[in-house]
Parts: sequence; C-alpha cells; structure tokens
Amino acid sequence: MRGRCLVFAGVLLWVLAAACNRAPMYQQESFVFGTRVEVLIAGLPEAQARPAAAAVLREFDRLHRTYHAWKPSELSALNAALAAGSVQTVSEEMAELLADAQRLARLGDGLFDPGIGRLIELWGFQSDELPAGLPDGAALAAWCSVQPGIADLRLTGLQASSRQRELAIDFGGYLKGVALDRATGILRAQGVGNALVNIGGNVMVLGSRNGQRWRVGIQHPRQPGPMATVELDDGEAVGTSGDYQRYFEVAGTRYAHLLDPRSGRPASGTQALTVLITARPAAGALSDAASKPLFIAGSDWPALARRLQVAHVLRVDGDGRWQVSKAMLGRLEFVGERPRALEVVP
Repeated sequence: MRGRCLVFAGVLLWVLAAACNRAPMYQQESFVFGTRVEVLIAGLPEAQARPAAAAVLREFDRLHRTYHAWKPSELSALNAALAAGSVQTVSEEMAELLADAQRLARLGDGLFDPGIGRLIELWGFQSDELPAGLPDGAALAAWCSVQPGIADLRLTGLQASSRQRELAIDFGGYLKGVALDRATGILRAQGVGNALVNIGGNVMVLGSRNGQRWRVGIQHPRQPGPMATVELDDGEAVGTSGDYQRYFEVAGTRYAHLLDPRSGRPASGTQALTVLITARPAAGALSDAASKPLFIAGSDWPALARRLQVAHVLRVDGDGRWQVSKAMLGRLEFVGERPRALEVVP
C-alpha cells in the first residue's frame, strides 16, 4: 500500500490524495447530514475550485435543513400532517424525492423503506446520540402490528397523504446519495471535470486525480483500516452499510441502526456490505439506497442485487466470511492476503 493515495470508505474516511501529487488539489470540508463531508477538486487553481466546492456545500446544507426528519423542516411538516390524517401540499422537489423513494423501495422488496421513521425513533436512532437501551416492547409491538411504510403514501401531483397515520418519512438512508448526484451536477456546471465527493463514506467521483484513477479503500468492519481497495472511473459511486457505524450494545448483543422493516428489529447476519455503482443517471442515490436492502437481505442478496441492477457487491457476513460478486472481484485489490473464506457469486 506504500505510496498510494487512498480514500477509505466506511465509518471513518482518511483522505491522503492531496499529499500524493504536486499538481493542484483543492479540499474543502464541512459537517452536514450528521457526518463529515468533503469535496476534493483536482487540477484546478484554488480561485476556480473554491467557489465550486462552496456551492456544493451550500446545497448539502440546504438539503439537510429542508429534509431533516425531526427538526423543523419541510419533511417534519409533512410527517406532522400525515400523523394528523391531513393532506399536505409539498414542493416539486419533495414530490420527486418521494416518488423516487417509493420506486426504490419497491425494487428493494421493501427492505429499503424511508417510511419507517417511527420505527427509527422507537429505537432511538434518530437522535445524534446513540440509544442507551432497547425500545419499549409494547410500543414496538404496536408498530409491528401496523408496519407502516412508504407504500402507504398517496401522492397525487403535489398532494401527499397516507393510508396510515403511523407513517413517518425519514430520508436518512437515501438523501446522502441524492446529495452526491447534486454535487456532481453542480461541479460539472462550474467547469470541474475531476473531483471526489465524500459524505461520511458515500463517495462519488468525476474524472481522475491528476491523470490517475481515484482509489477508495473499503473499511474493515472489525479492524482498523481498509480490507480492500477499488479504483473508480468517472461518474462511479460507492456506498457502504455496516453494523459498525451506528450501534449500541446490551448484554453483549450488538444493535445496529440498520432496521429490518419485517421484524422491526436491527438486521443481523451481515457486518458490512459495499456496492459500486457504475456511471449512470442517479448513480449516487442508488449507491446509498441499494446498500441497505442488500445488507438486510443477508445471504439472499444476489437475487435482490439483480433486481436493483447492481453488479458490484462485496459482503462480509456475521461470521466474517466474504461474499463478492464476480464483477466486484475484478475491481478489488485486497489489502494483505486474499481472504481464505471467500465465496465468489456469479
């Protein structure tokens, strides 16, 4: 690994690219969506790169404020209306996001469901602080008896209502990917052709790093540092879901923030799952949304990946065994020795 310029995707992300080449590399950081975000722009002078990066971060801040699930926002206003059984007029942007989220939820067999906001709240994962204990059993059973989801949302033009008053929208598993797509659009419009955008481990790239492909390191779920690296081409995105990112433990059992809508409980059986999305429209949104249902699906992920049209997948199961799609294997470079417990999935 010596001499390489890496970005590590996962709960932490260390960017070393700026020190690897004397060519211009501008970096701007912020804290949005409850995580560290950064924009790296290669090959342009600071006078041109700075305003482009600033425009991206402004858009991130706007998205965060507009679609915050539990602080005053357009989204929290919608959730209040749904809980009251009312019809709410939403913006064109929100209507598009809601319709797209419904589409992705259908493709993911409902395992990716932005309509489980009340369940997320019951488990305490909406708070910036990690939960101190398990949710109230009666409240959890009540939610499971209804199982509201984004499929319950009625959207007619800009009019939104719900069949279930328990429905609450939370874009936490989707909005970072949307932001990646917005970022690359802004950068291209500003004349930036070579950049990397990182939102807490969700990464999308444009062009190259001064003539070299951007290289991303995939965080090991149980050890410090990367377990593998992958080089990205223009317009590609990487998303990772892991049980090591937001979790708490009770009596030695780990409870991660990735909730299975079928059981109402944190998904088990997977430590980490990474997807690489090849260049296509809304690649960023898919990189964020697709990793969640594949993580929750466990060993059944291959069929779901085909439905989502995601060919590049790396999974580490609950026992630390690796499963990797054939397409992803061709893109990976292992850190250290190739794992012995590795299954290649056609």
